[in-house]
Amino acid sequence: MTKADIVNEVAKTTGIEKAQVLAVIEEFTAVVKGSIIAGNPVYLRGFGSFIIKHRAQKAARNITRKTTMTIPAHDIPAFKPAKSFVNAVKEK
Repeated sequence: MTKADIVNEVAKTTGIEKAQVLAVIEEFTAVVKGSIIAGNPVYLRGFGSFIIKHRAQKAARNITRKTTMTIPAHDIPAFKPAKSFVNAVKEK
């Protein structure tokens, strides 16, 4: 499902214009991104959490050059679904 599909579905079920729905979805994603960039996780009860995961420094191999390189420690955004969401997907 793409963003356009989501906009169409929400507009159809709520009766709100597509342009307004698109603006709300764009702002929602901007707020979530801004919060994660600032280091604050976002919790949506019943859906899941947008969190920051820390990856430790590690050694990696370049197979073609047969060399070893160090990948520095870094943070990545991640999504952790709520337990009720996971159970709903399992049960289908």
